[in-house]
Amino acid sequence: MMRNPKNKTSFKKKKPNQRNQGPNPNKKPKVQENKVFIYRPDMTVADAAKGFGITNAAMIKKLMNQGLMSTVTQEIDRDTIEIIALDDGFTVEDEVITDVTRYDEMEIVDDPKDLIKRPPIVTVMGHVDHGKTTLLDTIRKSRVVEGEAGGITQHIGAYQIERNGEKITFIDTPGHAAFTEMRARGAKVTDLVILVVAADDGVMPQTLEALDHAKAAQVPIIVAVNKVDRPTANPDRVMTELSERGLVPEAWGGDTPFVQVSALKNQNIDELLDVIQLLSELNEFKANPKRLAKGTVIEASLDKGRGPIATLIVETGTLKVGNFIVIGNTYGKIRTMNDDLGQRYDEALPSQPIEVTGLNEVPEAGDIFMAFDDEKVTRNIADSRQSRARDQELKQMKKRSLDSLLGELEQEERELNLIIKGDVQGSIEALKGLLEKIDIEGFRVNVVRSSVGAITENDVVLASASDAIIIGFNVRPTAAVKRDADNQGVEIRLYSVIYRVQEDIEAALKGMLEPEYEEVVTGQAEVRELFKVSRIGTIAGCMVTDGVVKRDALVRILRDGIVIYEGKLASLKRFKDDVREVRQGYECGLSIENYNDLKIGDIVEASQLREIEV
Repeated sequence: MMRNPKNKTSFKKKKPNQRNQGPNPNKKPKVQENKVFIYRPDMTVADAAKGFGITNAAMIKKLMNQGLMSTVTQEIDRDTIEIIALDDGFTVEDEVITDVTRYDEMEIVDDPKDLIKRPPIVTVMGHVDHGKTTLLDTIRKSRVVEGEAGGITQHIGAYQIERNGEKITFIDTPGHAAFTEMRARGAKVTDLVILVVAADDGVMPQTLEALDHAKAAQVPIIVAVNKVDRPTANPDRVMTELSERGLVPEAWGGDTPFVQVSALKNQNIDELLDVIQLLSELNEFKANPKRLAKGTVIEASLDKGRGPIATLIVETGTLKVGNFIVIGNTYGKIRTMNDDLGQRYDEALPSQPIEVTGLNEVPEAGDIFMAFDDEKVTRNIADSRQSRARDQELKQMKKRSLDSLLGELEQEERELNLIIKGDVQGSIEALKGLLEKIDIEGFRVNVVRSSVGAITENDVVLASASDAIIIGFNVRPTAAVKRDADNQGVEIRLYSVIYRVQEDIEAALKGMLEPEYEEVVTGQAEVRELFKVSRIGTIAGCMVTDGVVKRDALVRILRDGIVIYEGKLASLKRFKDDVREVRQGYECGLSIENYNDLKIGDIVEASQLREIEV
């Protein structure tokens, strides 16, 4: 008997159930690898997903678990990255920048053997009119303060002096509130800060603001208590007020040097310089002069004869005439170098402030510069940075457009378009910052263009096209430009002191706002008689019982104390004559627009809308 092959049963050896097996003694334990996430500031959700090695959908799900709704193109902040990285066993590290086009973000590491002593960079800060520029004026034995409009410093000045064979670089930052950003830049490039406080005035708002910048820069602070020669001087009050802010004087057991000076009388200036040089020795400020220069733009302007000019502080390396240089998004070849007194130099060493020419455009104050050997490399870096800046600007414009769709449609705001022209970049930046802080509900300032240089025909054309006002700060239009502006109906306003710009713009913006009104009751009249006139309707004979009833009044009809109608007067008469108003105690005849159902005993309450002062 043959077996059916289809019914054939095969016997196979069963494999052990792997799930029931214990740990394999021969298997090596899996080592947990150290997973690293490289973070950069402009990362999108898609970039983060790639960094974590997951899909975009998985990344969005992780964000949703954190309560965040995002798209793949939306930027993601470091805190969110840190939380997700912690859950997934990643360590977050900052991106190590090797792209030379991002030279301003690159960290330079020098060989300690190449480092030599350099002069300290000292920033002078403080409240307006506390004597900062006068102090520097005394140190430099020059007359800077006499040329300042309104007696306040409007630009950053950088100077270098030599004392006992040692150089000291000073940066003078303006003290007016509008120049917060300029003071912040001064603190970023500094080694030491001199906080100037007037002994007769004490600690003021800009004193505290300057102190915050100095603390943020994490640099030693020296307090110069100025104007101690005045009869009302009270240095102890200054010491007390600042000790409450964490600056405890050395005389009181703290670590902050306080020097009582009189800049005007040249009193204790040498003692202040001694303290600067002592702190410089203790901190051992060093730099490498053997490499190509890198540093910061302190100020920038456009000279009619020399073109774009920038005041630079060399932080490391040596800058030479003929070097190719990238500053922000512009570039050039150093043609000339001068100090603040006009003396020419062929090279500038670390900590040296220098004014350079040869740039293609006016850079932004606060930009980082770097020198290069090759012109082609320099141009390529600048072009790449310009392209990246344009892309970033487009992103911002798209974001603003979306914001306007989502939010601004609900609230219509009026705009005051401005074109700002100034003598230096720092003034323009300060003006823009100041105007942005003006807080008047229902308006916004829109700066159409801001640039360094004189007011030109192109500015007038743009102002005419965009319905803008031209603000000129320390610049003047030519007669031809002024005539062109008058012909096109373009307003040009010229200023030399910044806070006057603020006052005028605030006044202009208040004038642009739709006026607000409040209703004011002017009087009441009681209906005594009623007359029916076919062409007019009902005319009420009334007695004005309180105040005054005017012909253009808004009225309410009150019956038994209840408002039954609101409208306007159609006519107001005394006997047969139309009159503008009728006062208390007099009779009148009146009619109400679109209302005839008056009854004897009704009260006509008259009111007017009065504009509310902003």
